[in-house]
Amino acid sequence: MNIKKQGLGQATGKIILMGEHAVVYGKPAIAFPFQATEITAVFTPAKTMQIDCAYFTGLLEDVPQELANIKEVVQQTLHFLKEDTFKGTLTLTSTIPAERGMGSSAATAVAIVRSLFDYFDYAYTYQELFELVSLSEKIAHGNPSGIDAAATSGADPLFFTRGFPPTHFSMNLSNAYLVVADTGIKGQTREAVKDIAQLAQNNPTAIAETMKQLGSFTKEAKQAILQDDKQKLGQLMTLAQEQLQQLTVSNDMLDRLVALSLEHGALGAKLTGGGRGGCMIALTDNKKTAQTIAQTLEENGAVATWIQSLEVKK
Repeated sequence: MNIKKQGLGQATGKIILMGEHAVVYGKPAIAFPFQATEITAVFTPAKTMQIDCAYFTGLLEDVPQELANIKEVVQQTLHFLKEDTFKGTLTLTSTIPAERGMGSSAATAVAIVRSLFDYFDYAYTYQELFELVSLSEKIAHGNPSGIDAAATSGADPLFFTRGFPPTHFSMNLSNAYLVVADTGIKGQTREAVKDIAQLAQNNPTAIAETMKQLGSFTKEAKQAILQDDKQKLGQLMTLAQEQLQQLTVSNDMLDRLVALSLEHGALGAKLTGGGRGGCMIALTDNKKTAQTIAQTLEENGAVATWIQSLEVKK
């Protein structure tokens, strides 16, 4: 039986724990891989170059404009490998929801690059992977921060300031669970960023102070994680949400899900990502509370929930 060789690549979703929007103003953010959602790319040789995914099945050259980043990363990776003319089928299977601030486009690129590297038995460096994924992200987002590319391809939390390489640190938490809930509303990152810029123009002093506060909360959150202080981390998450509300990037649905989480025992809760839709997160100190919150959120409009343990991986 002749079994064709395959190339396999995987990546996870990502969650921004703290610092969304403030990162645009030079403040730090914390993000980490979200293993509850993932994407797998399988590459098999074929007579033509094809893509098979939930949004498109057909020749690579015919992919719609919204998937141009996929076309770019395939072509650039094959060029990097000096295999420009090689043909094959890329099959993508993903549980990462698109346009929810969970790093779907970056994770797709990471999985594709890894599948091609695997097929050609190329021992890549992290920098090589990161640079190829960044080419794809520039098409998807115009001016990406780089945090998605880093967070979807690693295993540890990232402390990130725009313009500097992200630094990894340990998730030193015990008995900690994160509930993630999808509002079912597409995130509106571009609009939110634009509106904050307008607020900053109208009232620079107030917005500068808000960004300073958010930056301070992020730094304190990193220390809380390193010191296994879940209570402090939860408080900082809720304080950050209050500031994000002031910046007009929350909405009624996010506010409701955050409030319900706190009512049902969350240590803290906030939106994650661009806001005005997308997802929210809630921190708990036991799995039972996490499950109760997840069920409550689904009963009150969340279209999907996930629970991820933040336990230290021994």
